[in-house]
Amino acid sequence: MELDADAITPAINRLKRAQGQLAAVTRMLEDGRDCKDVVTQLSAVSKALDRAGFAIIATGMEQCLADGEQTMDRKELEKLFLTLA
Repeated sequence: MELDADAITPAINRLKRAQGQLAAVTRMLEDGRDCKDVVTQLSAVSKALDRAGFAIIATGMEQCLADGEQTMDRKELEKLFLTLA
């Protein structure tokens, strides 16, 4: 199933922000910044990636329900969610 481009735009935007945050973490490490600051920023990157992943899965499920498609069974959906855990 191909995801609707308009529906995943928020997830794409979140991933772009996460990309910028990750670049900031790299710069912080290169600049010798405080460990606490680095870990805090890294945590923000991790949360952004998780949220984007969940949004993509939710969008796919929503599209499947709206279209009446059943391309994945319960085990496959569960596996997708668990890959983000």
